[in-house]
Amino acid sequence: MRISRFYCPGLTNIDDVILLPTAAHRHAVQVLRLKTNDQLMVFDGQGREFSAELVDVSKRESTIRLLSENKTNNESPLKCTLMQGISRGERMDYTIQKAVELGVQRIVPVMAERCNVSLSGGRAEKKLAHWRGVVISACEQSGRSSLPEVTDITAFDALSLTEGQSNFVLDPVADTGFNDVEIKGEVNLLIGPEGGLSESELTSAVSAGFQAVQFGPRILRTETAAVAALAVIQAMAGDLS
Repeated sequence: MRISRFYCPGLTNIDDVILLPTAAHRHAVQVLRLKTNDQLMVFDGQGREFSAELVDVSKRESTIRLLSENKTNNESPLKCTLMQGISRGERMDYTIQKAVELGVQRIVPVMAERCNVSLSGGRAEKKLAHWRGVVISACEQSGRSSLPEVTDITAFDALSLTEGQSNFVLDPVADTGFNDVEIKGEVNLLIGPEGGLSESELTSAVSAGFQAVQFGPRILRTETAAVAALAVIQAMAGDLS
């Protein structure tokens, strides 16, 4: 039987008894109906994972004992940042979830010209909190112990690059495909929103150092493009064979 995993920041040492975070407690006890002495795994988002057991369960909170520290080695050797044009609702959630499963280390939500999403006032902070929750859930499911960073929402013209990185932007009319490029150093992958990047944004991206890459004979939805391109990049230089 598969043992459930939960995000639990601030893990300490073997035999320590600690309080489960509220979200983990609710899922473990109220959803999965775990009880005292049941086994689970917890990770701190910084690369540490422990086998643990529930030692005290109540309606409002529960505590666990850390039994042993597990060695995990499932992070991609490729440092990859997804710069994703913000899409609506479940499409953005899907993109983030699958990007985490595919090993990205950083996600930059990009407010581009054709984004059909209004994030004024407190909505932006709520969205960021929600997306970071999607990252946690994806790590719990996929076995990752290191949480990818979700940065603050970034305006398109505020994107920055670092020398020595491979910077790609998907463009359906580009002359170059992934078969024609070489990955050197870290990777930045820029994907447009549902309406795609505008001509001026594509021009600006190329001027800033992004290499325009065409990805097959068909135009993909934004969430499909991100997942497919990340899979190809990880197969080229990451941890997919």
